[in-house]
Amino acid sequence: NRLNLSDIWQHPHKIRYRHMIKRFVDFTATSIALVLLSPVFLFCAIAVKLSDPKGPIIFKQTRVGRDGKLFKMYKFRSMYVDAEERKQQLMAKNETGGKTFKMKNDPRIYPFGRVLRKFSLDELPQFINILKGDMSIVGPRPPIPSEVAEYEPWHRMRLSVTPGLTCIWQVSGRSNIPFEGQMRLDNDYIRRDGKIGDDIKLILKTFKVVFKGDGAY
Repeated sequence: NRLNLSDIWQHPHKIRYRHMIKRFVDFTATSIALVLLSPVFLFCAIAVKLSDPKGPIIFKQTRVGRDGKLFKMYKFRSMYVDAEERKQQLMAKNETGGKTFKMKNDPRIYPFGRVLRKFSLDELPQFINILKGDMSIVGPRPPIPSEVAEYEPWHRMRLSVTPGLTCIWQVSGRSNIPFEGQMRLDNDYIRRDGKIGDDIKLILKTFKVVFKGDGAY
């Protein structure tokens, strides 16, 4: 079971209208961003290949989207090619206190990968996911299936909306926030009824946080 939007939203017709506007903004803004940021994409792609020639430039990972739908999420690869195999050996050092695995000074990340993560450059290929409709610019970060399998019912409310590139906890401490805190902040965003004004504020805060590079690892 999970909490659904109908459990907390009293005017679903207004929400559908907002979602139509949000999708239009997502598609338009992302299309422009892809053109403007094309030199950055090229630089990152070359840097990834030179840093670790053995692996692919783009890392694809199965994530859980709206209503539990699975999709492939794209990132510039920031880890060595054997990162997934080494994850189990490091689980005892998980620093989120929950289902999501995060670790400072993760040995699976190659040197330039740390730069990609610090300034969230590894997330740029997710603009493609936004164009495809798998993601939105603003929304809860998409989890991996193994994390969702361990969710408590109240955690699952975040699966009722389209996942995003950024949301409240990304601008409130990023990886420094423990798992339960991330879940509460995501649900708080959902309860705000997806207001476009709130999304714009979160996007502006995201730029500030990314440039500072705080809380990313």
